[in-house]
Amino acid sequence: MADAFTQLYIHIVIVIKHREAQISPIWEDELYKYITGIVQSKGQKMIAINGMPDHLHILIGLTPECILSGLVREIKKSSNSFINRHKLTKERFYWQPGYGAFSYSHSQLGRVVNYINRQKEHHKKKDLKDEYIQLLHGFEIEFKQQHLFTWIN
Repeated sequence: MADAFTQLYIHIVIVIKHREAQISPIWEDELYKYITGIVQSKGQKMIAINGMPDHLHILIGLTPECILSGLVREIKKSSNSFINRHKLTKERFYWQPGYGAFSYSHSQLGRVVNYINRQKEHHKKKDLKDEYIQLLHGFEIEFKQQHLFTWIN
């Protein structure tokens, strides 16, 4: 659309099935590059990607034509196949159903990029469940515990 001027920044959180710690530091950079390629091939801009062994944070610049649910579905489906095809995990790899998506303004990008880049440091103090629930509360998103990801304690 010639007259559409937008700035859409979306922070996506995806979690491994049963929150199993399957993403290894040995190959996580390879996974991040692969996911970046998926995002770029769909005409979107990767701003930041990082995570922990049980989940990922992805910050993208989204075009108005992009359907977010379709993009996340493609990220999960293709990265799942990539991990399993290359036998990067001992057991079959699966993402949990669902995802979190949070929008930010341009003025907040530096803070969000820093937050994503410092995931390993951040999670020394707070686990994924607390982090995720804090995001939901911070964005005033109503939720029911039974509809959140499957948590293993």
